[in-house]
Amino acid sequence: MLLINGSLTFDLVAILVTIVAGLVVYYKWSFTYWKKRGLEYLEPSIPFGNCAKLFLSKCNFGEQFAEFYKQFKAKNLKHGGVFMFARPFYIPVEPAIIKNIMQKDFQHFVDRGFYVNEEIDPLSGHLFSLEGDKWKNLRAKLIATFTSGKMKMMFETMANCAKGLDKYVSEAAKRKETLDVKETLANFTTDVICSCAFGLESNCLKNPDSEFRYYGKRTFQNTTWENLKNLIQFMMPMYIFNLVKFKTTKPDVEDYMLNLVKKTVQYREKNNVYRKDFLHLLLQLKNRGKVTDDETFLDNNNKSKEVALTINELAAQVFVFFIAGYETSSTAMTFTLFELSGNEKIQDKLREEIKTVLAKHNNQITYEALMEMTYMEQVLNETLRKYPPVPFLNRKCTKAYDVAGTNLHLDKGTMMVIPILGVHHDPEYYPDPSKYDPERFSEENKNSRPPFTWLPFGEGPRICIGLRFGMLQAKVGLATLLRNFKVTLNQKTQTPLEMDCKTFITTTKEGIWLDFTPLN
Repeated sequence: MLLINGSLTFDLVAILVTIVAGLVVYYKWSFTYWKKRGLEYLEPSIPFGNCAKLFLSKCNFGEQFAEFYKQFKAKNLKHGGVFMFARPFYIPVEPAIIKNIMQKDFQHFVDRGFYVNEEIDPLSGHLFSLEGDKWKNLRAKLIATFTSGKMKMMFETMANCAKGLDKYVSEAAKRKETLDVKETLANFTTDVICSCAFGLESNCLKNPDSEFRYYGKRTFQNTTWENLKNLIQFMMPMYIFNLVKFKTTKPDVEDYMLNLVKKTVQYREKNNVYRKDFLHLLLQLKNRGKVTDDETFLDNNNKSKEVALTINELAAQVFVFFIAGYETSSTAMTFTLFELSGNEKIQDKLREEIKTVLAKHNNQITYEALMEMTYMEQVLNETLRKYPPVPFLNRKCTKAYDVAGTNLHLDKGTMMVIPILGVHHDPEYYPDPSKYDPERFSEENKNSRPPFTWLPFGEGPRICIGLRFGMLQAKVGLATLLRNFKVTLNQKTQTPLEMDCKTFITTTKEGIWLDFTPLN
């Protein structure tokens, strides 16, 4: 059927030109957003706004927003505006503004702005992404699962997995085998998380092709389309995602995790199984409505009381504990060992502390021993500065807000990104930022910097709930390896390191290969 002028080709061209013209008008209008509000901004272009490098896979999200931070900082600005496609984003630069957003005026910035739909995408309903009262209520219940007492409860499981790591590296060293350290440590942390979260033995160090390891990798390894889907979350209103039944979780990962959690929960409840792990604490929340210090998760009559978590909500918390716990800790340990391989004096100093402290604890890696390793803490903190596993934080303005000390008014719904990588590499706070120097985190040096200039775990009410667990896991792994081995860089490692552009987590594009030489 022909349209206006009897020429289908002409009409299609006319329609296309009209659509393009409409989009150009829309872009031009959108690009006036920050100008109307009196905020200095970076000049955008159609169609990517200011994020062409990001969408063309020339950098990752953290690197893109670190670049924006540097440009605003070079102009001595407190903050600035950018555009992702046509959507405006606010970038705070001054630490005082970041502090207000994350802590002092947190009630205006409660939400992260991630897509959540617990009906269509059940594993999206985890603590990291939930919003409003739902987040607040769940956080209040889950906080009891990450106390120092609960960390001690799970430490024995963690230490047992570390013995497997020591054995694996020892055998590789005997064979003079070079190790892809990220893969090795990811296998170790997957073993830890599976044992602490599910009470199951994944044996990834022995069998790196296990299902646990496969689905752990699958979660973070994105195709071009999957990577684009993740970026789209930042560009469009949430109601559109709900209309199209958008899913952030990969279907095969969702099926595997839901089935695994449901089967494990059913087995434990049917057989009243107790283990000192995260799942036991979640079962208490599911069946009793609170976390306690006893070994039960049912009432005296073996019947459920108040249901605080549905099975899908429980599965979502296990899922985020699994993916965040194995990936971020293995990343931190990997970059630490990489830096130590090129800084022999720092490596020797840390090893000396490890041996000295362990000598006071019968040469056993205990929870108390790790808490005494102050230089270990400094080393990890410097790694997390230079290579923050999550290099940015996003927030959504949930209530209209006037930025203190400026004339800027932020409307409800405004998106913002706190460029952690940019702050961590700011020479004003960290002179010669590319240099690896744990002394930056001595008490004296820490106190000399403005607060909110070190943010690897976030800050304020939404600070990472699992930071104690992540740091403890990293300390166990590093103490296990450095007490027994000297670490050196293998020539297979491509330096300078190039970061992967297809992931939100800080990770290298290629492997980091290290040699481990036994000290005894």
